[in-house]
Amino acid sequence: MTTQKSLVSPVTWLEDRVILIDQNRLPQEYSTVEISRCDDMAEAIKTMIVRGAPAIGVAAAYGMYLGAREIETGDRTEFLTQLEKVGDLLRSTRPTAVNLFWAISRMLKTAHGAIGSVEHIQKTLLEMAKTIQAEDLQTCKDIGDKGLEVLPATPEKLTLLTHCNAGGLATAGYGTALGVIRSAWREGRLARVFADETRPRLQGAKLTTWECVQEGIPVTLIADNMAAHCMKQGMIHAVVVGADRIAANGDAANKIGTYSLAIIAKAHNVPFFVAAPLSTIDFELSDGSQIPIEERDPVEMYQVGTTRICPVGVEFYNPAFDVTPAELISGIITEYGTVAPAQLKQFKSKQLV
Repeated sequence: MTTQKSLVSPVTWLEDRVILIDQNRLPQEYSTVEISRCDDMAEAIKTMIVRGAPAIGVAAAYGMYLGAREIETGDRTEFLTQLEKVGDLLRSTRPTAVNLFWAISRMLKTAHGAIGSVEHIQKTLLEMAKTIQAEDLQTCKDIGDKGLEVLPATPEKLTLLTHCNAGGLATAGYGTALGVIRSAWREGRLARVFADETRPRLQGAKLTTWECVQEGIPVTLIADNMAAHCMKQGMIHAVVVGADRIAANGDAANKIGTYSLAIIAKAHNVPFFVAAPLSTIDFELSDGSQIPIEERDPVEMYQVGTTRICPVGVEFYNPAFDVTPAELISGIITEYGTVAPAQLKQFKSKQLV
């Protein structure tokens, strides 16, 4: 068993404000941003200072409280009307990550259900945001342990491949896909992590490798187009990725490049797991064709740092996510256990709303 160091916390409540790790500056610089206004939280989510579906949900919950704190009325009805507008602002930041919408809905439900003065409702919202954060941390630890149960039994020491960053930086501090990897490392079952670089924003290269280095987890970075070669060589025993939204049938949206990785894994008979909390499952969507796919600024493609890497005049297509069909997924790892995609609906009654 391996002793683990303290984990990162991308979202921290401190006295009267939120402290975010600025993930756009990693790994060259570890710095934080202080957020005291809802508008600033919305901008931080939109510009990916904070990113990763569960972490966005936690940040949005605090954003709802910050917005509630800014509402200057003692009238309950007017307060709730303005709070709905705060929710609309935060919803507009990132269209794909369903945890964002889930957290906002939960905060609004809390506000509408709270009895007492506006000041009391505001305090209740802060406590709910803290609860959402604490629940996510425990949920991710549960996902890590449940995922450990379904990893291949042999070899004893596994090499796992992951894509993008579904680690502590993307959650309340432990991770979903990287949570499974952390649990495997803790129990002595992990030999090495292979991290896809994850073009175009390079979250795998910048963030996943950074987290692994912080904790002494052996990690090897590969370009996205090297995965097939590595699998053909027998270097990968399983793939574990996160998700930003999962439809009721098990189709899963994750960072662009995940779909092709799933196809490659299927071709090489390598198990392909999606690790995500129940809050990431959108039971209102029957399949992945209904998941909205965010398209981002083309600067992410044509520029690395301050260097332009292609000629002026090129056109761009920059979808941030793709959808992996359920039939390519070996199992979906949740805090309640791992199921085949077709069996997800059994968890619907457990999902907090």
